[in-house]
Amino acid sequence: MNFGREGIEKKLDRLGNTGERVYSKVRVTVFQAVVFALVIGAFLGLSTVYGMARSIVSNAPAVGTIDVTPLGSATFVYDAEGNRIETLVRSGSNRNPIRYDQLPKHLVDAFVAIEDSRFWTHKGVDFKGMVRAFTSGLMRGTFNEGASTITQQLIKNNVFDGGMESGLGARFERKIQEQYLALQLEKRMDKRTILTNYLNTINLGSSTLGVQAAATRYFKKSVENLTLSESAVLAAITKNPTAYNPITRPKGNAERREKVLRDMYEQGLITAKQRDEALADNVYERIAAVNEISQAESTVYSYFVDSTIRSVISDLVTKKGYTETQASALVYSGGLNIYTTMDPALQKIVDEEISNPANYPENVTEYGFTCSFTVQHPDGTTDTYTTNQVREYFRREKNAPAFKLIFPTREELDACVAEYKAAIVKDGDKLITNYLDITLQPQASFVLMDQHTGYVRAISGGRGQKTGNLSLNRATQSTRQPGSTFKVLAAFAPAIDSQGATLASTYYDEPYSIGDKAFKNYWGDYYLGYANLRQACVFSMNIVTTKCLVNTVTPQLGYEYLQRLGFTTLVDSYVDSSGSVKTDIGSSLALGGITLGVKNLELTAAYATIANQGTYTEPVFYTRITDHDGVTILDNTPSTRQVLRETTAYLLTSAMSDTMKNLSYPGRAGQFTTGGNLARPDGVVTAGKSGTTTSNNDLWFVGFSPYYTAGIWSGYDENKSLPSSGYHKRIWKRIMERVHEGLPQSGFAQPSGLVTAHICSKSGKLAVDGLCDCDPRGNGFVYDEIFVAGTEPTEYCDIHTAVVMCAEGGTPAGEYCPEEGRERKLYIRIPEGASAATDDGAYALPAGMLTASCPVHTEEWYEWIQESIAEESRAAEESENWLEELIHELFPGTGGHDDAPPEGGEAP
Repeated sequence: MNFGREGIEKKLDRLGNTGERVYSKVRVTVFQAVVFALVIGAFLGLSTVYGMARSIVSNAPAVGTIDVTPLGSATFVYDAEGNRIETLVRSGSNRNPIRYDQLPKHLVDAFVAIEDSRFWTHKGVDFKGMVRAFTSGLMRGTFNEGASTITQQLIKNNVFDGGMESGLGARFERKIQEQYLALQLEKRMDKRTILTNYLNTINLGSSTLGVQAAATRYFKKSVENLTLSESAVLAAITKNPTAYNPITRPKGNAERREKVLRDMYEQGLITAKQRDEALADNVYERIAAVNEISQAESTVYSYFVDSTIRSVISDLVTKKGYTETQASALVYSGGLNIYTTMDPALQKIVDEEISNPANYPENVTEYGFTCSFTVQHPDGTTDTYTTNQVREYFRREKNAPAFKLIFPTREELDACVAEYKAAIVKDGDKLITNYLDITLQPQASFVLMDQHTGYVRAISGGRGQKTGNLSLNRATQSTRQPGSTFKVLAAFAPAIDSQGATLASTYYDEPYSIGDKAFKNYWGDYYLGYANLRQACVFSMNIVTTKCLVNTVTPQLGYEYLQRLGFTTLVDSYVDSSGSVKTDIGSSLALGGITLGVKNLELTAAYATIANQGTYTEPVFYTRITDHDGVTILDNTPSTRQVLRETTAYLLTSAMSDTMKNLSYPGRAGQFTTGGNLARPDGVVTAGKSGTTTSNNDLWFVGFSPYYTAGIWSGYDENKSLPSSGYHKRIWKRIMERVHEGLPQSGFAQPSGLVTAHICSKSGKLAVDGLCDCDPRGNGFVYDEIFVAGTEPTEYCDIHTAVVMCAEGGTPAGEYCPEEGRERKLYIRIPEGASAATDDGAYALPAGMLTASCPVHTEEWYEWIQESIAEESRAAEESENWLEELIHELFPGTGGHDDAPPEGGEAP
């Protein structure tokens, strides 16, 4: 072996060549292995991705089941004349969908140019756009360039709720499903329909969804009338509705609008001249001006709209089976059309009169408030204080149990609020909610309805500025004691309708108690004696009404009639604060003394039953509801039921018509006057009934004409006595006068089956001529009354009694009393055991009077008189005989007084 240097070098050369060959082979092998591994990895990766994608796609909604039409459209409310009066919107619902043929070409081009330039050519997914966005992201180091097509955006918004996923994995899954569905959707739906749904869906800022709502909000015009410049403004908003809002961020929108117009030009959609003219347009000045008008016109919903909303939601729950949440969502974002019963002209009249300060006495204008204050403490906890807590605080601090949040001036109110805030906000605290709603006091509510249809034509839920939606509506929500308005409904109506009573049925007005409850008339401790139901209605007599309910109707039957008349706030039994079980079914029901009170709407509807010939018609605020396509989803035909006979309704109407006249109780001129004469509209046929509760806390007047029924309430939100009790009637009068302008007046239609009879109101029976009309207090107790045929009286009055008195004896004249000493005197027969401390009691027939004998002109007296006459006769005869004898003695030879005197001479 050659171990020399040369040999060693040769061996190393051979080894080197071999090592290179080995290294080369190894290198090739490793490269092949790496490539193989990469291929395998890519294959496995692609397989995994494909598998994942397949799994994701398989979990996507079936394309046949998805609905890409926009959800959440604004609901429109219309008055009875078809005028749109309100738009109901909730976040995500201010949308007014339109058709493709309503879209101007430049608007379509603007959105396509900036959002999806290959929209008309791709199949739902823009793969070129995806590559472009990916390449651009690699070059710039940020992947913020969008590649979603209009079709994908539509699916994201309307199928995937806007794509608001929180995690990367969920976002990736949605993106795959979105692309898959976009490809499938374009196989089923044409491009125009896709684009129309997209333009009706997109968020365009300022609580608008879709191009029509945005065109109205920013330009106050329909989308069909938009200019190129205005269309570019809308297209510029879509990328970021907050950053590019043309009202709050006009500069940002202008920059984006410029890009829209540039893209349109570069894509050959507009000319350079059109681009430049659009860029030169000072569109943002117009937008600012429209915004000022929109803000000025932006008002809270009216009381009528509030009532309609509540009614619709309630009906959707009860008639359609929705939950309340579902019903509310449908009302505010279902794209409904709600057609109300509101007459705009009549509503305007009601609003003007209820709000007119001149209609209220100056000395009773005060201020009240409701509030909600939330205080955040340093530790993060919060406490909320409401109106009731404010009231209790001052009652405690001022030691004034009757303290009310009613103030004669705004300054005193503000001082009270400031004092309370100082008490609840301590060092370190923060007032985070500061709600204060100041209201005029006393308040009022008004309901005007058409009794024939049940349509509510106008309402007012309060006087003063309305500051919030769905706030307290005193016409439909507040419950107040009804006072004497219940007399007609709880007592007179059932008595006449089913218990055989008539307007002539009489009761005795006198001091009256049931248990420990003493009843009085509104005028105090004075009682009139006999009075009938007409008089009890006209002069609002408490005791006669209560006796009618208790003795003729029964409280139970009166309660049942009230329920049939539509009252929902009555309580058949309840436990009071002392634990005692009480009920509205009692004697106080006749006078409106109930637990919770009544709502103006229900009280007015009950009187509308009388005005509508006894048929109760449910009061309604809307007639029908349609969806966006005009398909009726709810027909609101009012339910009706016959509660009273037509004849009953007419008799009650007749009595209440007298209430509107300026009448006094017979014999009491200027006293016990009618309660409705202040409310009588000039030239309008009306009937009605007033109601006043204890201390004038509540003032009512409810009445009707042949056209409309109306009810007014006035009082303090917190019970407080009113110093004036007539202004509400004058408001009712003014409204009804204006409402009936131009309407022909023909009176109330009288049904068949009625007759009249000439009666005495003291007995309710036929009047006796020369007796009942000769009452010492006047002839006002005799009049013609209306009866249902067969119920008219056939007997004559037995209450008025005439007695021929002996003036000397002071008793009824007997057979021995002389004619010249007799006089005719009229008395009233009062019930046995009844109080004589009444108006009739002053003329009460004394007990036993008719059986009494004259103490002077007795039989013995008569016999004595006869004997005296006989004695006088004998004495006269004896005197005559004596005279004859005397003459004979004085003149002898004469023949007595029968002898003829001498010729030419005279008898001696």
